[in-house]
Amino acid sequence: MSWQSALACWIVRRRMRPETAKPVIDVARARAYTARRVWSPKVPPGWRLTEHYDIHAAPLRGEWLASAAPQHITILYLHGGGYYFCSPRSHRSLVFALATRTDARIFSLDYRLAPEHRFPCALDDAVAAYRRLLADGVPARSIAIAGDSAGGGLALATLLKLRDAADPLPACGVLFSPWTDLASTGASIVTNDGRDPMFHGAALARAAKVYLGDADATNPCASPLYGRFEGLPPLLIQAGDTEVLLDDSTRVAEKARGAGVTVDFEIWPKVPHGFQLFAPFMPEANRALERAARFIREATPPPQRAAAQRLPETSIV
Repeated sequence: MSWQSALACWIVRRRMRPETAKPVIDVARARAYTARRVWSPKVPPGWRLTEHYDIHAAPLRGEWLASAAPQHITILYLHGGGYYFCSPRSHRSLVFALATRTDARIFSLDYRLAPEHRFPCALDDAVAAYRRLLADGVPARSIAIAGDSAGGGLALATLLKLRDAADPLPACGVLFSPWTDLASTGASIVTNDGRDPMFHGAALARAAKVYLGDADATNPCASPLYGRFEGLPPLLIQAGDTEVLLDDSTRVAEKARGAGVTVDFEIWPKVPHGFQLFAPFMPEANRALERAARFIREATPPPQRAAAQRLPETSIV
């Protein structure tokens, strides 16, 4: 455990975890806190950030990051935040780091948030954004869908929705600490309660209610853990060993492998939820994003060469 990870865990335990103990979620407070605390890294040299916040830009509302050189990989990124706060701006540190390591242009989607726009609005936006990429001529085999926390669950739900609709599927999915079970049935919600520096386990059900309203928490479009995984592209899943959401990852990895999906599953010790957001400050975040970039590059080879056959992995990092 690096001192940077120890410091990050200390900060989130002091500043964020107490908020998750409150019996009612204050959406406005969460959004205001995130807006105040956003650290926006500089756009990497040779890259350009283009913001699409015109109302007519939907369903591609959000931010493009691309370099001047030709790039054959496109990443559709879905930010976390419990479906009710955060934005592409709050996740730039992760998005910029992933794009430059992968040498991919990346679109960070500004999907609609609850409670103003409850389930399935976020999923509708993600599916529409992916289809817009295809309509613009981006080959499905060159696209990766990635996300963290709620965005990781949304990325997996998007894959299920696209497969069921017989859309061409992307080359791979990358899930950072995904929230895949809004019914909160994972054992780690109890066993890691107190170990997780960011969340109290009981907070998950409250957050799910904000997004779901009266919808069924076991609907696979909201909780992809309950879906069928046959036919999905290769998945990379990264999670921390102390997370209350750890079982949202372990059960997806097991179920996907049982359905014949290639899964690389990495469990990182003593890191906070969504630790990739702490790039470039945290060494663990940098290494995790390097692994994610390598996974995406291997799944999306240039057109002139075929992808090598890969074996699934599970590792304790």
